[in-house]
Amino acid sequence: MSDRAGVTPALSLGGAGIAFHGRTLWEGLDLDLAPGEFLAVLGPNGAGKSTLLKVLLGLQRLTAGDVRVAGRPVHRGSSDVGYIPQQHALPAETPLRARDLVALGLDGHRFGFRMRPREQRREVDRLLEQVGATDYAEMPVGLLSGGEQQRLRAAQALASDPAVLLCDEPLHSLDLHHQQAITDLIQRQAAERGAAVVFVTHEINPVIEHVDRVLYIARGRHRIGPTREVMRSEVLSELYDAPIDVIEHQGRLVVMSHHLEGHHCAPGHGADATVEHAAGGAGFAPEDPRVGVGPHVHDDDHETHRHAASHAASRDGAADVSRDRSTGAAR
Repeated sequence: MSDRAGVTPALSLGGAGIAFHGRTLWEGLDLDLAPGEFLAVLGPNGAGKSTLLKVLLGLQRLTAGDVRVAGRPVHRGSSDVGYIPQQHALPAETPLRARDLVALGLDGHRFGFRMRPREQRREVDRLLEQVGATDYAEMPVGLLSGGEQQRLRAAQALASDPAVLLCDEPLHSLDLHHQQAITDLIQRQAAERGAAVVFVTHEINPVIEHVDRVLYIARGRHRIGPTREVMRSEVLSELYDAPIDVIEHQGRLVVMSHHLEGHHCAPGHGADATVEHAAGGAGFAPEDPRVGVGPHVHDDDHETHRHAASHAASRDGAADVSRDRSTGAAR
């Protein structure tokens, strides 16, 4: 498929659907993502966000419909797809230098002959400079901070100059400074290289200024459109089949409900007095994600509704999708 300008979409999904054991995660998903477009994917735990990434990585087959990247069927190990996982600390004894981790993105997917050592080193140096990691290129990765490690994962994902850059909550557990740095790296790749970005997140506010469209998945349903069209009370209430309030507070979006089956805030986030007052005194429910290990896709899509509902019922709170840019405090 091609878009109206005759340019092949970076990513196409047509009538796409996924179901497990009689439960439909999502279906009828039609999406053409243009080169350079930034798509934020939101929804509660278990909605199918991680499964979408697995489909695009060639790790999971659709149960209905079709998917293509850069006009070609998806397959595992495709250089057309880059992947930045959720941040997780590497063991201190990991036997890799920073540059070794980045080099895996250049030829780790290849069979047979690899790049010549001198050519590889030049390209690794370029990638390290691109993400601001030159100063610690020779350091063991296990001794680097979370933000420094995440820069290396970004460099590794960008190494093949992918048509689509998949981001699985890459800002999770990073401080505000490193969140901004990683977000800028991702946006620059979209703007300068024309990579389409699929950004799975529980917090839209750190990236909201870059988002072109939102894909919101909940209860087997979905909505796609500009942020201000999707992140509205009436739209989310229809998706959840329950009353949902979307509040804009000082430029940030906050999703409020006493009955959400999942949450949109990061672990440990609380509410400040200002937003609690706006919400009628309701507290914010903390997120309880399953932590991904190694390069695997963070998987929260098989959590049952009963388990998710127990989280919501235990706190009877609200779901926060915002973070204060100036202080790093949750709003």
